[in-house]
Amino acid sequence: MNDRVKKAQKVTWIGFFVNILLMLIKLLAGIFGRSAAMIADAVHSLSDFATDLVVVFFVKIAGKDSDQNHRYGHGKFETFATLIISFSLLLAAAGICYSGIKKIINVISGEILQPPTYIALVVAVLSIAVKEYLFRYTLKIGKAINSQAVIANGWHHRSDALSSIGTLLGIGGAIFIGGSWTVLDPLAGVIVGVFIVRVAFKMGLPSINELLETALSPETESKISDILTNTPGVLTYHNLKTRKIGNDYAIDVHIKLDQNISFIESHDIATNVEKNLCDCFGGNTQINIHTEPINPGAVP
Repeated sequence: MNDRVKKAQKVTWIGFFVNILLMLIKLLAGIFGRSAAMIADAVHSLSDFATDLVVVFFVKIAGKDSDQNHRYGHGKFETFATLIISFSLLLAAAGICYSGIKKIINVISGEILQPPTYIALVVAVLSIAVKEYLFRYTLKIGKAINSQAVIANGWHHRSDALSSIGTLLGIGGAIFIGGSWTVLDPLAGVIVGVFIVRVAFKMGLPSINELLETALSPETESKISDILTNTPGVLTYHNLKTRKIGNDYAIDVHIKLDQNISFIESHDIATNVEKNLCDCFGGNTQINIHTEPINPGAVP
């Protein structure tokens, strides 16, 4: 197991066990503290540790070298893991919003909700502190090892911290204002759910684009173009195709060279192009270069 996978698994297992503990504490605080927002927060934590398992499993697979069935490596398993995380966030958000809206409708219909107790308030503060620390720690490791799945999981921690802020405001308002303002508790749950939906789409759409073989960004392709045109011996290029495989780039291109040079010179130029691209985008960049002879006078 390489060092990258070990770091990814370590940070994810830490989050996993913290999420189990937090989920149980939130659930108990929500039940005994009479807080719908806290129970919704517990559901969010439940989705957190479930996605931790997804990350551990898929990042390990993504770290494997290419084999007979996966010639381009296993990088897209990590992309798939990110997509699963975003989908689980959507499901959690749907449940939270449904529960909150149902309670709000009941209040409008005349039902009086019991205000939450202080235990729910204390647990909300605890959750914010713990999850914000987990977010910062996980994001730092994710960026260090360049793992989109770990980074996505870090943002999952942040979404939980922010949802706990909404929970805190809702519980606090329901406790300290009371009366009809107890509706703030389920209202906070709905607001949290909407925020989680936004985070889910922000994480999921890039993963969908990658799985659909969407080209790299115009900025990235512009860098590739600069490298190609500035490599000595390359007269011009065409048929540039790009995509992302996990955390790595795949680049296919046809370069046009002076028809009068030798085969060895042609090979050396193509090798320099490959080296320059790897220097810019990383050693794991998958590059396929096709050389074509051209009359130098025909280059515009």
